[in-house]
Amino acid sequence: MAAKTGSSSYDGADGGVVEREVAMTHAYVVRFVGGPLDGRVDSHAEPQAEPKPTLTHVHLHGGPKIVHHYDLQYAVEYGCEYRLRDVEGDGAE
Repeated sequence: MAAKTGSSSYDGADGGVVEREVAMTHAYVVRFVGGPLDGRVDSHAEPQAEPKPTLTHVHLHGGPKIVHHYDLQYAVEYGCEYRLRDVEGDGAE
């Protein structure tokens, strides 16, 4: 994987701000919290131009279709996190 570049700044010894270019070798990470995808981590070579606000996971099996919605909680330059949507009044008892 080719290294991506970014910039980093910090306070220098003389009190001035030092800025330098750094290589970013880590992939863009997408984490899932809750539901059937809990703990899943996907790595992508490049960040998404604009992460989707909601992802839908559909579980198909011999029974009824089960749908879970994951909402974007945060997105930063190195990754984002989707959390299971809290569904109130879904009829489950």
